[in-house]
Amino acid sequence: MSERSSGDLLLKVENMHTFYGTIEALKGISIDVHEGEIVTLIGANGAGKSTTLRSINGLNQPREGTITFRGQDITRRPPHEIVGMGISQSPEGRRLFPHMSVIENLEMGAFQRNDRKQIREDLDRVYGLFPRLAERKSQRAGTLSGGEQQMCAIGRALMARPQLLMLDEPSMGLAPIFVENIHEINEQGTTILLVEQNALMALDAADRGYVLETGHVALADEAKSLRQNEQVRKAYLGES
Repeated sequence: MSERSSGDLLLKVENMHTFYGTIEALKGISIDVHEGEIVTLIGANGAGKSTTLRSINGLNQPREGTITFRGQDITRRPPHEIVGMGISQSPEGRRLFPHMSVIENLEMGAFQRNDRKQIREDLDRVYGLFPRLAERKSQRAGTLSGGEQQMCAIGRALMARPQLLMLDEPSMGLAPIFVENIHEINEQGTTILLVEQNALMALDAADRGYVLETGHVALADEAKSLRQNEQVRKAYLGES
């Protein structure tokens, strides 16, 4: 899959330092994502994976460093502008609107759009990816199973028609079909930046990966090479 990495540079993060109060969560993160790729960030809890996504999407603006998307500096842009430019996220913990129906949650993903015909096409695309959502479209999101809620959260992010889809812990509840889903979304033309606790599953899905340790990039390589890396196998793949 790695031959796709020759696509245009879509996202460039350079020397990013992000803080929570006085605590430095990211200590100079640099990553690249090329068009058409699936790139994963793996690492232990607290390594800075989710904070990296929150810095890219504008929820936690970095104190230092730059984030460039399609050649434009988005480091200080507010989150709604970043979504409008083509980056959307399915957050950790799903964060659905529990009292709203599945279709209402999906439509919320398209709230900045007014191209009704394309919105209908994208809704059909989501139902094609996740047929269970079509069956449950009138059901309140809070009453769905964990896996169905995960499908709804990913579907909602896709309804923004992103050029870059960021997924935070998407395998929760979706494990058996996870890699298949990710590849199908990617093959339909969406570049993916994936944060995943299940390192083995993430490296199976991805073209390239970055290993994060306590707020910095410890390793960066093709996913296949990281899977074979002894240090990664011991630390993240549960092998002794």
